[in-house]
Amino acid sequence: MNTILFMVQKETLQVLRDRKMLIQIFVPPVMQLLILAQAMTFEVSHVDMVVVDQDHSPASSTLVEHFTATGRFSIAVSTQSGHAADEALLTREARMILRIPDGFERNLRRGESPSLQLIMDAEDGAAAGIVLGWAQSVIQGYARTEGVRLVGAPVGRRAGPALTVTTRRLYNPEGRYLAYMAIGLLASLMTLVGVLLTSQNIAREKEIGTLEQLNVTPITKREFMLGKLIPFWILGLIELTIGLAVIRFLFGIPFEGAVGLIYLAAAVYLIAALGLGLFVSTISSTQQQAQFITFFVLVTFFFMGGIFTPVQSMPMWAQSVAELNPIKHFAVILRGVLMKGATLTDILRPLGAMTAFAVVVLVLSVRRYRKTA
Repeated sequence: MNTILFMVQKETLQVLRDRKMLIQIFVPPVMQLLILAQAMTFEVSHVDMVVVDQDHSPASSTLVEHFTATGRFSIAVSTQSGHAADEALLTREARMILRIPDGFERNLRRGESPSLQLIMDAEDGAAAGIVLGWAQSVIQGYARTEGVRLVGAPVGRRAGPALTVTTRRLYNPEGRYLAYMAIGLLASLMTLVGVLLTSQNIAREKEIGTLEQLNVTPITKREFMLGKLIPFWILGLIELTIGLAVIRFLFGIPFEGAVGLIYLAAAVYLIAALGLGLFVSTISSTQQQAQFITFFVLVTFFFMGGIFTPVQSMPMWAQSVAELNPIKHFAVILRGVLMKGATLTDILRPLGAMTAFAVVVLVLSVRRYRKTA
């Protein structure tokens, strides 16, 4: 028993004396609890919508006011162009299109049946269902104030004209959550290859002493970095190929856009992920430290990257932080190309964000390596 108590005392003192270990034990969990508990939510608190008002009447303006008065809907785009409205959904500028056709007020006042159209971004089927429920609730309230009924609503004794609402679900008409989740998980698996393997590889070199031997050879810093990164970059692309095959042929999810764009984005993203892993390795002395830091980084990046919960559902401060997250941009590109048929023009913004992250993290890694080499 005394031997066990002695060992407990020894290990406790050893941990308490290691300041880096103490920080890794207590700081990351507290930070993740404070940040992720607020950022991760399946709730949809706000919806940006496109208004295509082709009637330009007091009745159509009142309907739009009913939407904005709830506090849940705001007008992101107001246009007469159907193409511009669809583009807003494609680029995630909005989640819903409210189309009010010409003659809406005329039909309403004449006792005829006016019609409306709701077009939802159903990429995330669960969120689209929530938004649709909200929209239908608003339209029901508007119908009551105007003395009309919705098609499908119970018919009373004095049934007036019926308000017809047609709904279209774009990009995921069946609302399959598998498509949304499988594509997001592919981004996370590639991140594991990039960050985890790279950070562990160089930390292991430090522990066994081979890194010091490499430093005294004629090999340059650039050659060392490229030699470390290229094998994992190739492995990442191979894993992408396997993942795409599983999604397409095993899950039966059709690809709407050009797969070549996915490989272009993946090539850039893997550089960013590998650079991040390289940076983690330069600030770690052992594999254990690298594991702690990598775990903290990956958990935070995953849960704030829109893979499991929509970024649009997060608080505004979390959405701003997510703009610095390369996983978020890569997931946007994957889902945009594969589910929405996005083109190169549509993905330039997230592609540019990933490129900027890759450049910054590689520069930091090289400088840090020179400092410790």
